[in-house]
Amino acid sequence: MELAKVTSKGQVTIPVSIRKRLGIKDGDKLLFIEKPEGVIMVNPTMMAFEKIGQAFRGEAEKLGLENDDDVVAMVKEIRRKRWVQSNESDA
Repeated sequence: MELAKVTSKGQVTIPVSIRKRLGIKDGDKLLFIEKPEGVIMVNPTMMAFEKIGQAFRGEAEKLGLENDDDVVAMVKEIRRKRWVQSNESDA
């Protein structure tokens, strides 16, 4: 648990341990979410990545992707197919 003091301007210094945990860097924006039990502060960038991860959970397995090499191979194949399609339309 960390404690911070609010200045007369409403500013708060976020403790280093909390900034590290949330991945907050100089210039980052923070999101304050009101909940019945109080207000939580989150790093919106990290929250977005988490939501993306949740949305794609299970998709790798559906596509048969087991590791980074499988992903690279899939991207190369998609690029090859697009290149072939774009060159067929030019001919």
